[in-house]
Amino acid sequence: MRSARWFQVALFMAAAVAVELAAVYAGKAFLLTQLTMSAYYTLVVIGLSLLMGYAGQISIGHAGFFAIGGYAAAALTTWDLSGRRGGWLVSALGAAGALVSRPDLYGGQVLVVRPWVAFGVAVLLALVIAFAVGIPVLRLKGHYLAMATLGIGTIVYSIALGTGALGAADGISGVPPFPLLGGLQVGGAASIRVANYYIAFGLLALGMLLLLNLVNSRVGRALRAIHGAEEAASAMGVDTARFKLQTFVLSAVLAAVAGVFLTHFNGGVGPSEASIMKSVKYVAIVAVGGMGSLWGTLTTSLVLNFLSLRGYFGTFDDAVFGLILIAVMLFAPSGILALSFRRSLEPVLGRLRTAPKPAAREGEAGDPDSMPYRLEEKPSEDGR
Repeated sequence: MRSARWFQVALFMAAAVAVELAAVYAGKAFLLTQLTMSAYYTLVVIGLSLLMGYAGQISIGHAGFFAIGGYAAAALTTWDLSGRRGGWLVSALGAAGALVSRPDLYGGQVLVVRPWVAFGVAVLLALVIAFAVGIPVLRLKGHYLAMATLGIGTIVYSIALGTGALGAADGISGVPPFPLLGGLQVGGAASIRVANYYIAFGLLALGMLLLLNLVNSRVGRALRAIHGAEEAASAMGVDTARFKLQTFVLSAVLAAVAGVFLTHFNGGVGPSEASIMKSVKYVAIVAVGGMGSLWGTLTTSLVLNFLSLRGYFGTFDDAVFGLILIAVMLFAPSGILALSFRRSLEPVLGRLRTAPKPAAREGEAGDPDSMPYRLEEKPSEDGR
């Protein structure tokens, strides 16, 4: 079974290589930019798919965790600490090698936190916040849980939009590239477009491998039991609260990692990344791909995010995703990849079956007097 999962991931990477070669051969290498961004957004979506499809917990605030990662990384790598060299915190960071001097947009030198350190801080911040809010929030169920997670996303969006130190409505720009091993960088320069494409899809493949191993382990069986019948799973000894919290934290961490890398790739981040419609998009994509299907969610996420980023939906982008969510919930609640014609018409057929039948006229089928045989009443023991 483990070899099968490795084979699936290898096949996915082979498909990614084929797409890259086809785009370059056709002279449309610029499409790799949107595909790279789609891969980072898909990392958020597969984490949400684990939370919704296996743990049975809905979240309409996952864009908030994406923004937490992105804003933390952007702030730490752009805030100039040169004027605070004498402070104990800056001195300690400098002694630990966590600071680096680099040129700014205007040719000067700024003292900022190293991207790797900022990455660790951003992910840790998302983990702590997810843990802190997950303990009380995951005690809720159904639409109460959805409203609570919606509130979390709204809080993050409001903070990003109204805080001057975070750029307010303009966001944070001038984020430097993220250095990796071997001289590779996560950035938006055209010269490293192909390399960034493979970095994004490699990260997505690692995320898929992690989640596939997780759902096929003892933890995955426990999550499926929680999703199927939480009370029964708890009665059988499954620590439902712990598993739900850990799944929520893991999905939040994946969202934060995607936020950090996409922020460095774009060179900035804005409050729109934390908007409610971003979270609704993520939920809609999970619903389309199938809440219990990681591969289905990955496929639909790459396609829909690519179409959205290319502007195929135009100004109706949010409306399209809203309509997709409504249509899937009505006609394909198991996901569009599991859609069949008969199943899509089941809601209509069900109404027709339960519709009241007109009263039968005398002599027609359904009239007791028209039946060829009638049940005679059995006489009582006294003959009456």
